[in-house]
Amino acid sequence: MLKVNRDDERPIWQQLLDQAIHNITTGKWPPGELLLPSRELAQLIGVSRSTIQSVYEELFSRGYTVTSRRGGTRVSEWTYKPHSADEAPALGPVPPELPLLNTAIGDLHSWFGNKEKGRVEIDFSPHEPYLDGHFLNNWRQSFLQASSETDLDSWAYGDAYGYLPLREQIQRYLSLERGVHVEVDQILLTSGAQHSLDLIAQALLHEGATVSIEDPGFPAAWMAMKYRHMQVVSVPVDEYGLCVDGIHPESRLVYVTPSHQCAVGVIMSEPRRQQLLHLAADRRFWIVEDDYDSEFRYRGDPLPTLFSQRPQNTLYMLSFSKMIAPGIRISALVGPKEAIRQLALVHELTYRHLPIMEQLTLTHFIERGHFMRHMRKVRNIYRRRHAAMTKAIVATGLSERFTLSGAETGLHMLLETKPSFDEATVTSLALEKGIRIYPLSRYGLESKRKGWILGFAKVDEAAIEEGIERLAEILLHK
Repeated sequence: MLKVNRDDERPIWQQLLDQAIHNITTGKWPPGELLLPSRELAQLIGVSRSTIQSVYEELFSRGYTVTSRRGGTRVSEWTYKPHSADEAPALGPVPPELPLLNTAIGDLHSWFGNKEKGRVEIDFSPHEPYLDGHFLNNWRQSFLQASSETDLDSWAYGDAYGYLPLREQIQRYLSLERGVHVEVDQILLTSGAQHSLDLIAQALLHEGATVSIEDPGFPAAWMAMKYRHMQVVSVPVDEYGLCVDGIHPESRLVYVTPSHQCAVGVIMSEPRRQQLLHLAADRRFWIVEDDYDSEFRYRGDPLPTLFSQRPQNTLYMLSFSKMIAPGIRISALVGPKEAIRQLALVHELTYRHLPIMEQLTLTHFIERGHFMRHMRKVRNIYRRRHAAMTKAIVATGLSERFTLSGAETGLHMLLETKPSFDEATVTSLALEKGIRIYPLSRYGLESKRKGWILGFAKVDEAAIEEGIERLAEILLHK
């Protein structure tokens, strides 16, 4: 018999339904059993007939019962085997082993720095930009205004290329600031560099294709390509940038950070640029140009892009992660129309489109001038912090014992040592002293180069000076 518990917070019909389902699934009400008429059961329990009718209708809609005009309501004739006390619990499917994924995620966590270890006072992170309350207020204002101004059509399924007004703003920025002149259908919005690389692997490469990657370089680039089963070949980097002679002859893609090499920080020389561009034209491979932080240059103007010199071979990646904040998760991928169209088709199939609210907010943020004001502000901040770090490295004598590179552009520089140096011990000792530094070896695929990548975007001048002094105590007395 079903019972009502007046102290139960659940509705009465829900209590009765749960009991009925339990009776059926445990075999207490066997298949074919006739249930009492709703009127009779309602009187026995002391509830309204409509409550019992609701329960019976729900049992029927879920397939627990069958009904007929003359036969009443019966438990479905389904095959049911009650669990015995000794029966082993049923097991679900076992997820497949994914060694590539597990290895890549482990490497990714290591590359970002083991955040869970140690009490960190000064974090020389090369991955994160400067953010403050003023940015947050402006972003919140853009979010609220964009929310109030948008119409219902914006909340439908969107364009796989990305929100058109935002692409128009990016088109204007690229033209004015980077000398890249394209049409809006040459711009695809993605959720970051890894998303862009994943789309490129799916849309423009065959599985097993050979790709050449800077080494040391951007670990997520080779992780994404390896996970898509590409044959990744490392290419050394020297003081002039990517060693073009080291590109594998069968490469279908070359990933490069020419304006500020991701790890070493050097600028790719003009002869190397021309060598790469001519080789790409001769062998007809893709150049993926990741222009992740070249907007921050401390001597002269930003360098011309490879894309502006050979747009038919180049896919240009622009990210707002360093310019504004990683949490925005919006990047732009620029390239030839047909390539971008194919990338957009894959994007439409696998992701459909980016969330609209972030796109609306960023559009408003740029249109109202917040973006360029933010850029002017952070450029001044980074210039001061760049000068503070350079000065501290020289003043402590570190520049005499170690090689300093990458100090002209971007948000980090490299302090390099000999390959035989005990990089890991220094990294651990620094962490014990409250300093997090980022070893160069974590950016290497096959490279044996050692040193530390030191970011300064999130660290103020006083902390930079203090952190470099603590680091010098370790390095110069080791």
